[in-house]
Amino acid sequence: MKFSDKLKIIQQLTDLTQEELADELDVSFPTINSWINNRSTPRKSSAEHINALYKKHTGQESISDSAFSAKKKIIKDKSKEYPNVLDSILKNSDIYDSFLLNLTYNSNSIEGNTLTEPETAAVIFDNSTIPNKDLVELIEAKNHRTALDFLFDYLKEGNEINEDLVSKLHEKVMNGILPKAGKYRTSSVRIAGSNVATVNPASVPRKMKELFQEIKNQNNDIVYNLAYTHAQFEKIHPFIDGNGRVGRLLMNAQSLKLNLPPVIIENNKKHIYYQALNTAQKEKNFKPLQSFIADSLIKGFKILH
Repeated sequence: MKFSDKLKIIQQLTDLTQEELADELDVSFPTINSWINNRSTPRKSSAEHINALYKKHTGQESISDSAFSAKKKIIKDKSKEYPNVLDSILKNSDIYDSFLLNLTYNSNSIEGNTLTEPETAAVIFDNSTIPNKDLVELIEAKNHRTALDFLFDYLKEGNEINEDLVSKLHEKVMNGILPKAGKYRTSSVRIAGSNVATVNPASVPRKMKELFQEIKNQNNDIVYNLAYTHAQFEKIHPFIDGNGRVGRLLMNAQSLKLNLPPVIIENNKKHIYYQALNTAQKEKNFKPLQSFIADSLIKGFKILH
């Protein structure tokens, strides 16, 4: 990840102005501005200071080959401890509910839903109403839980991951929110907060068919496959709305099929997630997204334990 991207993430997580960030790093405003706008790169001492600040606020080390290899080994070893991850989830109601809550709360929060985690639990487990909350936010929570219940049952039956599954997941996620839920878009859309161009609406059906053909032909690099598919799906952006939630559900369907737990992408890490996704889509550099997904899989294993 470029130092300009790290500095932007630090700013997003801390609300520091460029002047305040310059003071934090003991450099001038023109220097920090040059780094942020990628006109120059910091020297070794400043780079180390930025890396330390980045780790402090994100919990992540700079990505090295050795660190990434270690994460992949942890995932491989953990997977061997569970002959059938999906079965382990389905047979333990506490684990099942923990995944329902973690995935529903975080995925919806990433998209701007303001329900807290306890409020989300009250809605999806007790069918509670929450005072002063928009009805749509309550529907989003219920819909996501319904989509997860459907996905777990779908995979339990040994069904394949295909376009039909994606359409059904979208129907459930956007039920009562979006007309024609489950149908591919016929108009142009933009990815909020991103300068990545989405696919022309006329090309969406073809691009989706190509994506699922690629999924069938993927190699054994599991983490890369999850990162690649997710980046491509979000770039296609096949629906008028709900693409983030459905894309993450698709990633979790893939991970479960590969005998891995669901990928827990936490809302408080969304700036790192978006930056890694953007880097994969614009630069075809999937390493930051792979590293992020690896961390998120390890979180999933902690829930299983």
